[in-house]
Amino acid sequence: MTGHHDDYHALLARREAMRLRDNLLRPSRSAGGDGGHPPTQTFQPYDGLADQEAITRSLAAVTPFNTLIDRLYEAMFSHHPYLRQLFPDSMEFQQAHLEQAFWYMIDNLSRPDELTGFFARLGRDHRRLGVLPVHYEVFEAALVAALRGCAGRAWTVEAEEAWVRMVRTCSAAMVNGAERAIGEPVSWNATVTEHERRGPDVAVVRVRPGEPYPFRAGQYARVESPLMPHTWRPYTPACVPGEELEFHVRRTGAGGVSDALVTHTRVGDELRLGPAQGRATLDEQLDRDVLIVAGGTGWATAKALLQEFSHRRPAGLSAHLFLGKRTEADTYDEAALSRMEERSPWLRVTRVLDDGRQGDTLMDAVLKAGAGAGGTDWTRHTTFVSGPAGLVASASWRLAEAGVPADRVRHDPLPVTSSTHDAPVGQAGVPGMTAQGMTTQGMAAPAMVRFTMGASAQR
Repeated sequence: MTGHHDDYHALLARREAMRLRDNLLRPSRSAGGDGGHPPTQTFQPYDGLADQEAITRSLAAVTPFNTLIDRLYEAMFSHHPYLRQLFPDSMEFQQAHLEQAFWYMIDNLSRPDELTGFFARLGRDHRRLGVLPVHYEVFEAALVAALRGCAGRAWTVEAEEAWVRMVRTCSAAMVNGAERAIGEPVSWNATVTEHERRGPDVAVVRVRPGEPYPFRAGQYARVESPLMPHTWRPYTPACVPGEELEFHVRRTGAGGVSDALVTHTRVGDELRLGPAQGRATLDEQLDRDVLIVAGGTGWATAKALLQEFSHRRPAGLSAHLFLGKRTEADTYDEAALSRMEERSPWLRVTRVLDDGRQGDTLMDAVLKAGAGAGGTDWTRHTTFVSGPAGLVASASWRLAEAGVPADRVRHDPLPVTSSTHDAPVGQAGVPGMTAQGMTTQGMAAPAMVRFTMGASAQR
C-alpha cells in the first residue's frame, strides 16, 4: 500500500505542477488578488530586456531590498503562519540570499536561457525543503504587497507587471525543474563514519549515504545537521563517487552549521544531503592541461578533481595545483597531498604562503609561472578556482586580465557583496559574473540563493 500511496501523491504533485506552470506562463496581470481572470491571448516569448529596463527604473522606489524583504515575509507569515515552520529560526541568512536572488533575476533578464536554467536547477533543489507549487503563488502575492507598500504613490502598473512577469518566469522554471526531477530522491540520509579534527577549526568528516549518492567530482552538496534544522550549507566532497563521501569543514563562527559539523558532530550521527549541484567539473572529453588554484578548504574541490583526472587522464596531459595557505600550519591535509604527488608524475604542486603581509600572493605565484617566454601559457588550460569567495573573485579578475577565456575558468557561484550593488547592471567586470557578483556561467548557484524557502549557502 505504501508504494501505491506514494505513486498517488506523486501524480497529484505532477498535476498541480502542470496546472501552476500553465498559470505562470499566461500573460501577466496585476497580482493584487483582484480575483479577475487574465485576458485571453496567445502567450508571447518573454521580453526580458524590456522588463529589465522597467524594473531598473523602479529600483529607487523599492530599494534597499532589506526593507522590501522584511515587508514580504511579514505579509507572507501574517496570511500563512504555517509557512514559518519551513524556515530556520534565524532569518538573517535567508533575507540576504533572497536579496541575491532579486539581483540575479534583474541582472539576467536579458539572458532568458541563463535565467530559466538557473531557476530550474534551484527548483530541483527546493524539493528537499517541502516547497509546493502553491507556495510560489503565495510568494508572488506577498512580494506585490511589499512592493506596493515600499513604493507608495511612486508605484506604477508598468513596474508591477514587469516584476510579476519576472517572478513568474523564474517560478515557472522552478516548477519545471522540480517536475523533471520528480522521480529523484529529495534528499539522502548519511551516517557519519569518521570525524577527525585537523586543527581547532577544521574537521574532515566522512559519511556513508543510505542510498547511492550521484555526483561528479567538483560538484557540491548542501548539508543539513540535525542540530540546525532547515539550515543547509554547501560543501564539496573531497573525493570521487564511491560508498562514502569526505567533507572538509572549516568552522566560521559559533552557532552555525560549520560549528555544528566541526565541534558537535560525532561518529554515528545522521546528516542529510541535498542533490549535487555545480558545474565546476572536468570536461567529458579531456583535451587540455588543467590548472587548479585553491585556498583553504578549497583543497577539497582540488582533491576531488585531481582524483578524477588521474583516473581519466589521456597520455600527455598534466595538471598544476597552486595551493595557498595563510599559515604554515594551515595545510590540514598535507599527508594526502604528498601521497598524491608521489604517485602522480603528471602533477606539479606549488605551495604558496599567502599571509597578506609579505611575499607573493597566491595569484602572484600563478601569474609569475605563466609570464615570459619560458612561462606556462594558462590560456590553453582548463582552470578551476576554489576557496574563499574573495580568492575566487580576485583570481577570476586576474586570470581575465591575463587573457584566460572566461569559459575556461570554473568555480562555484559567488555571493553578492555590498560593494557591487551600485555597479551598472550586467557590468561587474569579472567574466561570467553579473554586477551583483552572481556567476552567469550556467552553474547552479546555491545554489547560492534560496528563492522562497530559507537556508544559507555560506559555508
